[in-house]
Amino acid sequence: MLRPFSLMTLLSTALAASVTSAVPPWAADLGDGTYRNPVLYADYSDPDAIRVGDDYWLISSSFSHVPGLPILHSRDLVNWSLVGHALPRLVPETAFATPQPGKGVWAPAIRHHAGRFWIYYPDPDFGLYVLTADDPRGPWSAPTLVKAGRGLIDPCPLWDDDGSLYLIHGWAHSRAGFANVLSLLRLSADGTHVEEDLGILIDGHKVPGCTTLEGPKLYRRNGWYYVFAPAGGVKQGWQSVFRARALTGPYEHRIVLAQGTTPINGPHQGALVDTPTGEEWFLHFQDQHAYGRVVHLQPVVWKNDWPVIGNDPDGDGTGEPVLVFRKPDVGPALAGGEPVESAAGRETPDHRSTAGQRQPYETPLPVGAARVAPPLAAIPCSDEFASPELGLQWQWQANPRAEWLSLTARPGWLRLFAHPVATGNLYHAPQLLLQKLPAPAFTVTTKLDFTHAAAGDAAGLIVFGYDYAWLGVRDGKLVHVVVKHAHQQPVRTETPLEVPVAGPCFLRLVVREGAHCEFSHSTDGRHYTPIGTPFVANVSRWVGAKMGLFAAGPGSSAADWEFFHVEPVSAR
Repeated sequence: MLRPFSLMTLLSTALAASVTSAVPPWAADLGDGTYRNPVLYADYSDPDAIRVGDDYWLISSSFSHVPGLPILHSRDLVNWSLVGHALPRLVPETAFATPQPGKGVWAPAIRHHAGRFWIYYPDPDFGLYVLTADDPRGPWSAPTLVKAGRGLIDPCPLWDDDGSLYLIHGWAHSRAGFANVLSLLRLSADGTHVEEDLGILIDGHKVPGCTTLEGPKLYRRNGWYYVFAPAGGVKQGWQSVFRARALTGPYEHRIVLAQGTTPINGPHQGALVDTPTGEEWFLHFQDQHAYGRVVHLQPVVWKNDWPVIGNDPDGDGTGEPVLVFRKPDVGPALAGGEPVESAAGRETPDHRSTAGQRQPYETPLPVGAARVAPPLAAIPCSDEFASPELGLQWQWQANPRAEWLSLTARPGWLRLFAHPVATGNLYHAPQLLLQKLPAPAFTVTTKLDFTHAAAGDAAGLIVFGYDYAWLGVRDGKLVHVVVKHAHQQPVRTETPLEVPVAGPCFLRLVVREGAHCEFSHSTDGRHYTPIGTPFVANVSRWVGAKMGLFAAGPGSSAADWEFFHVEPVSAR
C-alpha cells in the first residue's frame, strides 16, 4: 500500500502560484486559432502527457533539481500552466543533500488507471520508482522502489486487456555497461514490484542504423501494440515507432518523425495524446543547448496503422516538424447545440478511436461552429515574493534546508541566508535558488537589499551552468564574476566595481537570442549601467542553463529580495 508523502515543508513544496508578468516572455498561442512551436520554450525535458476528460497533464524529467517531477496542466495542448511537483524532495534523502548534477529523476511516464494517477520514474543510480495520486496537483504518495538496480531508465506502464500490468524501460550505458535495448517487466497488480522479468523486448542493435534507443512509451491501438522510442541521440536523433500484434513481438519498425529540411534538430521523445474530437497529437522535445530541451507539438494522422507525425510532403511516412500550425480541435461548441461530448473516463491513451482522422493540413471547422478557446496561460517566472511559499518555478540544487530561506521574516521580501561554499565555486552550492530560462530573449530585473552583510558574504543575480556569471554585492561594493568550466577546472574572472552600495540596489539581466547575457545595475531602478562584456550561457549536466538568486559566504548574512520580474526584452 502506498502511503502519503509526509516530508512536505515550506522550502520543498513550492506549491503556491506566484504573480506572473502581464506580458510573458514567450507565448505559443498566436491568438488567431494557430500556435507556434515550441509550445513550451523552457527546459521540460523528456515530456510525457495524458488526457483525462478535458484536461491534459504533462510531466518531465527534473534530474537533481528540487522539487522534482513538475506537473503541468493544459486544456488545449498549447497553453500550459505549472501546477505542482510530484516530488517535494528527492530520495534517497542523504544522496541528494548535496548537488548531484545529471543524476536524480530521468525520463518519467504518467498514466491514469483505476481512478488514480500513476507516475513511474527512473533514477539511474538506484532503480525504477512509482508514486500515485488521486489529483495530479497532489499530494502524491511517497516514491516506492519497484526495481532496484543501476542503469534502469525511462519506464512506461501499460495495463493490458486482462488486467496485467507491464513496464517497458531502457538502459543507461554509463551505469549498466550496455544500452540501445528496451526491456519488459510484468508487475504486481498494485504496481509496486516485479513479478516477472521478460527480458529484452526490442534490440536496437538488430535495427539497421538504430543507435541510442531509449525513452520508450508503450501504447495499444486498433489491435496493435506500439512502442514509441527515440533513437540516434539527443541532438540529432529521430522518433521511431515499433509495432506488433502481440506484446512480446515480433516488432516491425518505422521512423515517423525526423528533422528533414526544418531547423528543428533531433525531434523525438515524447507523448502521443488525443482530443475529445478524435484528433491525435505528439509532444516532443528539441535540444536547444543553453535553453535546454524545449517542447514542441505536432499533428498526427494514421495511415495503414502507422502514425505520421508533423508534415509529410513527400508521403513517405516520415514526417517533419511544423513551426506554425492550427491549434488542436479540443471540442467546438456548435451554435444552438450542445458541446461535443468529452471522453471523460478514458483512463489511458492506449485505446484510441479512429474517428475524425483527417489530414492535419486540411481541417476546416464545421459550418456554424466556433472554437472553444481556453484562456491563455504561461509558465510562471516573475515573483513578487508576496506569498509565504515559494513560487512553483523555483528549484534548489539539492534537498533544501530550512535555514536557507525565509518568506516571512520581512513580509513582501524573499530572504536568503548566506552559507559557506567549498572552494568558493558556486557550481557545488546547494542553496542556489534557480529557475529555467523561459524564452529565447527576455529581461530580468530584481531589487536586492544587502546592506547589513558580514565580511566576505556575497549575494547576487546569477546565470548558471558549466559556465556561470553573476552580478551582486560583496563587502559593500558591486562585484561581477564569470567562472568558466566550473564543473572541471574553474577559470574565474572577477571584476570588483568601485561602486559602493549603501542601500537597496537594482540588478538587471538581459538575455538575447543565442543566450547572450548582459548584466547592468541601478540605484534608482530607472537608469542602468552596463557591466562587463556579454556572457554566453552554457548548459549543465543534461539540462539547460538556469537563472536566479543566491547568497553565499562564511557570515550567514541575510540578503533580501523585493521582487524578481521577467519580461520581454521589448518591454524595456
